[in-house]
Amino acid sequence: QVRLVESGGGSVQAGGSLRLSCAASATSYSSYCLGWFRQAPGKEREGVASIDRTGTATYADSMKGRVTISRDNAKNTLYLQMNSLKPEDTGLYYCAADLFAWYGDRYRCPRNDEYRYWGQGTPVTVSS
Repeated sequence: QVRLVESGGGSVQAGGSLRLSCAASATSYSSYCLGWFRQAPGKEREGVASIDRTGTATYADSMKGRVTISRDNAKNTLYLQMNSLKPEDTGLYYCAADLFAWYGDRYRCPRNDEYRYWGQGTPVTVSS
């Protein structure tokens, strides 16, 4: 079982920055694929960024160029640095984790809907 706890959310004006953290309780943390997701009011949850065991990052188009995902395996912590925030970035931000494993087609990181472990989310509000 993996427990994830997000922090760092808050209220910021448009153009501002926030750094989200996700602390994990997990053995072999470095073996996990990790991701950040968000859910805006009235909308479905969407992926923001992910990072694999080697540290290779992937970004969704919605925030590409404005966010950086990183991980510190020594601290069992995942980060999301968000810059140039816009009001449409408002929402609840979640981190997720799961193993690099066989997902029915090949060994890989999970797709967005395949993550098993989720945090409770941290709210981000961006005002204009």
